[in-house]
Amino acid sequence: MGQGGEPRRVQAYDGELGAAVARAQDGDETAFAVAYRIVQPGLLGYLRGLVGEDAEDVASDAWLEIARDLGRFKGDGAGFRGWTATIARHRALDHLRRQRVRPRTAAVLEQDVLDLPGPHSTHDQALESISTQRALELVRTLPRDQAEAVLLRVVVGLDGPSVARVLGKRPGAVRTAAYRGLKRLARQLGGPGADEGVTDGGPRTLGESK
Repeated sequence: MGQGGEPRRVQAYDGELGAAVARAQDGDETAFAVAYRIVQPGLLGYLRGLVGEDAEDVASDAWLEIARDLGRFKGDGAGFRGWTATIARHRALDHLRRQRVRPRTAAVLEQDVLDLPGPHSTHDQALESISTQRALELVRTLPRDQAEAVLLRVVVGLDGPSVARVLGKRPGAVRTAAYRGLKRLARQLGGPGADEGVTDGGPRTLGESK
């Protein structure tokens, strides 16, 4: 596990991602393709958690905006991951407003997306140990703030401050939401933390706020 609890895979890729983004900003189309390949799996997994089967269409809209505004981006690989997640989230919420539906978790999420390591904790390990279908069934029961925090941390691979920026919330509130969400998942799995009380109410859908 990387320092600061960041997933090893994400941490390793972010150096390559930052370099690719810098070259892409200089007009290197091949470098942009590299950045796309690194970011897209997690981004698509997060969008599937919000808009279900429409995720690929929303992702396409997001990438059009990302390509258009690439010259305005300033930051490293980790920052680019957060920036793209913010754009994707805005496009997803726009889509949901147009469709007049609530965010929902899709029935299927690629196994390699959920296999991305999360921060080093028993709750994350519990999430990683279960099947794709079971994971999504459990995430669907979380309040929306917890579900999004878990998806952005575990699927997209963002750190706490980056998740806070994407969601427009204070880092402390995001840490609490992610912790409660992962704790609840662990409790439902009967894993570590299963016997600890969770004070927030019963299960809700992803579309409902805390």
